[in-house]
Amino acid sequence: MEDHSECMLVLIGTTPEGKKELIGFQVGVRESAQSWRELLIDLRQRGLRTAPQLAIGDGALGFWKALDEAFPGTRHQRCWCHKVSNVLDKVAKSVQGPMKNDVRNIYLAPHRAEAETAIDVFAEKYHVKYGRAVECLIKDRHALLAFFDFPAEHWIHLRSSNPIESVFATVRHRTVRTKGSLSQQTAKLMVFKLIDAASKTWRRLKSTNQLPKVIAGVKFIDGIEVIPNTESHAA
Repeated sequence: MEDHSECMLVLIGTTPEGKKELIGFQVGVRESAQSWRELLIDLRQRGLRTAPQLAIGDGALGFWKALDEAFPGTRHQRCWCHKVSNVLDKVAKSVQGPMKNDVRNIYLAPHRAEAETAIDVFAEKYHVKYGRAVECLIKDRHALLAFFDFPAEHWIHLRSSNPIESVFATVRHRTVRTKGSLSQQTAKLMVFKLIDAASKTWRRLKSTNQLPKVIAGVKFIDGIEVIPNTESHAA
């Protein structure tokens, strides 16, 4: 890219049938709410009438602000892969192994209550020596645990933005090899072609039969569908 503050803004969505699709793609500034706003507005203009139930991403603050403006009802889920990396970056390598295991106890917990307890244990264990790592984790506590309100079968898909990250591993490899020899337009076209090719191998979401329930607003607690009590009682 000619302007090093610019990058590719990418959105991947899921159809009601569980198929992952590239739905948004443009050059912009990662931290800019305006750049993300333009991309989200473009989605609406192209026909996305129903707000997404959940958005998964890293700490690009511009995205979350723009999302709240464009789709105020959409829930936030922070990417655990990015969060783990950010937390571990704040401690010495000798501590990273045990700390990573403690973080895993949070996002792999079977119930929200256990995850909340694991966060409290983490904070108590590390706050004295590694306060920055603890703060990095707990400041996004609510958004990190949003996935518990969706089907358990989908948690593996909802805890991270890995579909985008895995695609860009290939993109980075190709763009590094051609560094300095691409115009902005050529770089954009090449990245689009790489993502489009990769999309043909994306796996569908597990248990797609749960998606219509999510779309219909069915409530889930700890990944389990809440069945309304339909019993009627005589007055």
